Amino acid sequence: MSRYLRTSDLARAVGVHPNTVRKYADAGLLPPVDRTPAGYRRFTRRHLDCLRLVRLVYNAPFPGPELHSSGVDIIRSTVAGELGKALELAYQHMVKVHAEQAQAEAAVALLERWAQGVQLDATGQDLTIGQTARLLGVTVDVLRNWERNGLIKVPRNPANGYRRYSAAQISRLRVIRLLRLSGYSLMAILRMMTRLDQGHTTGLRQALDTPRPDEDVFTAADRWLSTLEEQAARAGAIISLLEEMIAGQLGESAVQA
Repeated sequence: MSRYLRTSDLARAVGVHPNTVRKYADAGLLPPVDRTPAGYRRFTRRHLDCLRLVRLVYNAPFPGPELHSSGVDIIRSTVAGELGKALELAYQHMVKVHAEQAQAEAAVALLERWAQGVQLDATGQDLTIGQTARLLGVTVDVLRNWERNGLIKVPRNPANGYRRYSAAQISRLRVIRLLRLSGYSLMAILRMMTRLDQGHTTGLRQALDTPRPDEDVFTAADRWLSTLEEQAARAGAIISLLEEMIAGQLGESAVQA
């Protein structure tokens, strides 16, 4: 590889359009770029490595604000030439991904126990929507939204038309709440609950993570388990790339010495 690379060389190396490389450079996602007297950009191996890092962070379903911000911090440190800091941040990023995975798996474990008949609440009498919201630590609007989206059907008092939440409904709501707190989308939960309500108490994990052929996938949370698995693989690739960059920089320093 020659000392200098063209925009097209970088684009070809990572499989993007040359305009994408230019946009990344203009956005500050690559180190400053020298130009020839004719105005053409002159990239180096360092720019290519940074571009590979950017693609690892950005070329994936949006993983949520915390993981996204963590990835951006790694890019910024790398672009600034602070490779040691970037590597440390990359290991911290891996910890965050694993924490998200653990929370997602815990929610599935609770779901599967509940689906097998384990009750998750011992409320002795029916509660109103306001009482239920306070018990679960959510708003009344959230409970109404879950009902509107088909996640739960709540019986009503025939005397006054008010909703009545029994222990069975509250158990279901606890599952829904934990799944939402763990990152699953309303669509994924509805997909799983539909299967459960049809009498299927197995395959719920797969239902949470597998959009139907006729279903539009809008967010990473529609297939959250797979998204987190992909993020863990990307976190490992980020660490490997940064370690390679550090080794390469040390090798160049030794040659120059």
